[in-house]
Amino acid sequence: MMRGQEESWMAEDAYDAAPEAPPAIGTDERRMHVRAYNYWVSLLRGRAYPSIEDLEPADLADFGPNSVLLDFTAGIENPGIAYLGGALRRECGLDASVDCIADVPSRSLLSRLTDHYLQIIANHAPIGFEAEFTGLRGYNTMYRGILMPFSSDDDTIDFIYGVINWKEMVTPEEQAQLDRAMADAVGSVPHASASLPVFADGPSALGSNEPPAPSLSAPAAFEAEEEIEAPATPDADASLADWLHVARETAAVANAADGRSRSALYEALGRAYDFALVADEHPEDYAELLEDVGLTAQARAPMTPVVKLVFGADYDKTRLTEFAAALTHGRREGVAMGGLARYVESYPGGLKGVVQAERSLRGGGKAQGGESDPAGALRDRDPIATLDVDVPGDAEFVVLVGRRNAEGGLDIVSVLPHQAALVDRALKVAVRNV
Repeated sequence: MMRGQEESWMAEDAYDAAPEAPPAIGTDERRMHVRAYNYWVSLLRGRAYPSIEDLEPADLADFGPNSVLLDFTAGIENPGIAYLGGALRRECGLDASVDCIADVPSRSLLSRLTDHYLQIIANHAPIGFEAEFTGLRGYNTMYRGILMPFSSDDDTIDFIYGVINWKEMVTPEEQAQLDRAMADAVGSVPHASASLPVFADGPSALGSNEPPAPSLSAPAAFEAEEEIEAPATPDADASLADWLHVARETAAVANAADGRSRSALYEALGRAYDFALVADEHPEDYAELLEDVGLTAQARAPMTPVVKLVFGADYDKTRLTEFAAALTHGRREGVAMGGLARYVESYPGGLKGVVQAERSLRGGGKAQGGESDPAGALRDRDPIATLDVDVPGDAEFVVLVGRRNAEGGLDIVSVLPHQAALVDRALKVAVRNV
């Protein structure tokens, strides 16, 4: 078990000298888990647990492919799998349908890692472990893993990040066959002639005065690729399906950029946001689109089906959650149609900053430059008047249009149709005008 930040766990050399580790695992695998642990420690920054906002498994080229992120926000009985590294997914023969612990095969390598997550909850500290087992292919597999707690509020362990490495051992008979094949291959290798110069046909060829041919660098290669343009904004009379098509095409452009263009991603988020605003005005059409792809509207997370429609339900779930938070924040702040991309681009911290601000507001905190929950503040405020007005729908807050009359009073002339962005904006203004 790894507890605290002791120097014996902080140094790779000390880790390699630990007497209890089985020598067959080897030092490379052991260093991977020290690097994972040191990375976890680097994210603490004086807190009890690192913030989940600081973790990006897909960006960790060192051990990200060998990792899994468990999400406990819905409970500890069957945590969700928010991220699963490619190497671990391939080793276990898993596809995109693995959404939670219950979907993990019992004799897979991933099950070796997830079997220990309750120890994290009990001990409130990283847990290191190692063992061997017979895998699904019938081979003896030696593995070494580490699980590390993360939190979204610096108090509760609601995410666990695990890293595992392994070695699959062949049977003695197969090892003997490999040894014989290797011996035969070594014996059949022809001896190289000592008279030939090194790189005889390259830039170092003797007597050659020609300069080497220029090579295309990576940036130049990117510039040489055909530029992909995002589709145009739909017309005013376009259908909701047309808006979805444009949003999907823009998301495809962002995917084609392969992470090289942040602006392409922000543009895709902006088109997804525009689609969500149009969907608010066409609820029946939106319900049909969700039904066609087997999705359901979620009152608690209304933007989740939107980002799944646009980016695909099999898109990385951690990223989908961030995208949904960004769209929700745009609606909360009353961002106008066509303005979310610029809003995210100019926000401190970009997309990460917007996501953090939205999660802070959900937890009752304050966003950067924003107010705490305005609806909650207005619920506690004494009414200035009570009107007997027929208001359609069951929304808690509504927007009324009033006109001053000759006697100095107000005549209510209209009840505006419910639009979440408009209501949220009105609530923010009302909170400021105490």
